[in-house]
Amino acid sequence: MTEQQWLNLALASMHTGQWFGFSSKEQNYSTLIIHDSSISKPTEEEVNAKIQELKDAEQAAIDKKASGKQKLKDLGLDDDEINALMGA
Repeated sequence: MTEQQWLNLALASMHTGQWFGFSSKEQNYSTLIIHDSSISKPTEEEVNAKIQELKDAEQAAIDKKASGKQKLKDLGLDDDEINALMGA
């Protein structure tokens, strides 16, 4: 995922609705604008913390999937059986 995609995902997860946009095609914190006057602009630190939280959650999911596959292999399942169980 690109940094712009992470930024959009983080902002979208902070509030509901179309509350933010960007003042130029370059989507980064400095071009962030708020459409909803009832919402204050999050700090850059808050946005970066949310991005890191989402990245950590994605990595945790990847790690759990790999761990689960290894546990299934340890039980004697082959790759085809594991892929059939996991829908791959």
